[in-house]
Amino acid sequence: MNYIMKKTKFAIGCLVQWYECDIIGEYVESLQEAIKEYNGEIIVDFTIFTGEQLEKCISAKKKNECIEKIGNILLEFDNVRSINKIHSIADYRREFNDHYCEISDVLVWGESDALLPKQMFIVLDQLHQQSIKINNPKYLAFFGGCKMWDDSWKNLEHPDFTDKPFIEGDTKNWWSLRYTMSKDEMNKINDKTDELDVITLPHHKFNGCGLIISSEVIKAGANIPRGMFFVHEDTAFMYMTNKILGNIPQYVIRNILLVHNRKHHSKRCSVKGEEGIDPTNTGLLRDQHNWYKKAYEYSTQNLNNLFNPNYKFKTWKDVL
Repeated sequence: MNYIMKKTKFAIGCLVQWYECDIIGEYVESLQEAIKEYNGEIIVDFTIFTGEQLEKCISAKKKNECIEKIGNILLEFDNVRSINKIHSIADYRREFNDHYCEISDVLVWGESDALLPKQMFIVLDQLHQQSIKINNPKYLAFFGGCKMWDDSWKNLEHPDFTDKPFIEGDTKNWWSLRYTMSKDEMNKINDKTDELDVITLPHHKFNGCGLIISSEVIKAGANIPRGMFFVHEDTAFMYMTNKILGNIPQYVIRNILLVHNRKHHSKRCSVKGEEGIDPTNTGLLRDQHNWYKKAYEYSTQNLNNLFNPNYKFKTWKDVL
């Protein structure tokens, strides 16, 4: 007897900072295009962080304009909430994993500076159906990405990028880390693909932008530890997954590009204290804030001591 497998049910979630009002529209446009291509169920989730305990806006008027703009862009989605208390990417993704693993088959970590391929959910449905057929329901996955920092990331780079040179500070060449790519440029690259190039990594390697997680991984107990209060949530999740489940498969769909515009020139709109600085130098922008340097340092300490029984985790109280 032949059985018709049900379509994969996805949940994709994204945390939006109030100052990301000028870039979230690009992410949403790519998401909408991907949703239209797929004839299965996709749950879309957003949380808007409106607080100014960390970054402060140049004026109350501008802050209201930013939040209103984000709200208008997200009007068509049902699962949208605002939160004023400190809510980091680690907090959001931990809660997203925990909630949606119960009601979906596959989780996707969205990001406000990402562009999603229109083939995304079609390809991931095929991948998930195949994983079920081979009795391998616990897996991670990643699409091919843009140019990264060093050779350790080569297996995660789209083939069009991987042999290009790394040029520090380059914003002109389309393959460069600081280049801001458009959705049309991404689609042009992806439209060349007629046969998927899928590899299985020998060891896990990923960042958080566009990470794909089968819900069975979260159900098994792997998640972002609560000791991760700010950044490095993706690496901590990788450590926990390895600890609990070992080296489960991580698939990379190499020749479908998912763009991470991590140096987008409009990423940080109207943040007080960042006026007059190169907007693509996000590291320098963030370093204008003492809290950021301390939070990054403490987050790194927490990560490096994740399994140290004698270490007490730092928190926002230690930072602020």
